[in-house]
Amino acid sequence: MSTKFSQQLVKACRMHAEGELERAKTNILVYMRNAAGIGEHSDIVEAIQKELTTMGHAHERLEMLDKYFKEQEG
Repeated sequence: MSTKFSQQLVKACRMHAEGELERAKTNILVYMRNAAGIGEHSDIVEAIQKELTTMGHAHERLEMLDKYFKEQEG
């Protein structure tokens, strides 16, 4: 596999994890600022915990990329 292709794969994985993290963070901010307007989530705490889990998984993936694939990012 070429170095450029490897770099692109690592970059795509990083961007995907960063996007997931930001999406979950934004959802939490929406729940906190406008909890009454979220009809399908009657248990706001549970919904926030789910988003925190998503953030945690994304953060772990970013840490793995940093630890094991940093040199392949160019």
